Amino acid sequence: MAFACTIPAIPTVQQDDATLRITRWDFAPGAVTGWHEHGWPYFVVMLVAGTLRVHDGEQVGETALAAGQAYSRPAGIRHDVMNGSDHPIAFVEIEVKQPSALVTL
Repeated sequence: MAFACTIPAIPTVQQDDATLRITRWDFAPGAVTGWHEHGWPYFVVMLVAGTLRVHDGEQVGETALAAGQAYSRPAGIRHDVMNGSDHPIAFVEIEVKQPSALVTL
């Protein structure tokens, strides 16, 4: 079951090429992404501190994140994300379409 919300989060694609898709997500309080699944591994970097509520179809997890804090997730996990804060939040999501293109130092 999805979150009960009619406020959509607003995605703004900043780059979309053969290697990466970079999207800024802006959330009003209570806004949601809607159910989705990433076809590639991805990173999220918080622009504004806040609480993310993530529904995986069975349970809801809640995580408070600071501005500038980042995390990564593998591809293939179906989920819905909600702003659990009482203020607007934003993050940048970086999907890695060609993980082999990333160079490690």
